[in-house]
Amino acid sequence: MAKVLIAEDDFMIAEMLEEAASEGGYQVCGIASEVSEAVTLGEQHRPELAIIDLRLGGGGDGIEAAIELSNRLKLGILYATGNCHRVLETPPPVGEACLSKPFTTREVVQALKIVEEIIRTGRASPPFPRQLHLLHPRSPTS
Repeated sequence: MAKVLIAEDDFMIAEMLEEAASEGGYQVCGIASEVSEAVTLGEQHRPELAIIDLRLGGGGDGIEAAIELSNRLKLGILYATGNCHRVLETPPPVGEACLSKPFTTREVVQALKIVEEIIRTGRASPPFPRQLHLLHPRSPTS
């Protein structure tokens, strides 16, 4: 069972992501609302995957959290945000995919499985959730 870290400052969305991941067979190792909290939880629990919103509490940036986590761990990153256009305009140096809000719990689980596949094989296989955007050339585009 892969461990997932969630970085999301909206409590309701964080709870939905936790429920989706748990029902999808993942172990949620923690929910962080700020960058520093995400990094601390990552170092403590060493997750294989992270779901990260772009806007975090305290004015934090999800891309900054993803970079900090990637500097310390090897993990797959799924951005889950209403701002995927920002991620797509200038793809971040880390991260495998971006899932645009609004999304369903089913789409979250599908997206996590795709990120897992990218980390494992360097490729992604359809079907892709309707709101999923793959970030790097090593992955086929959605």
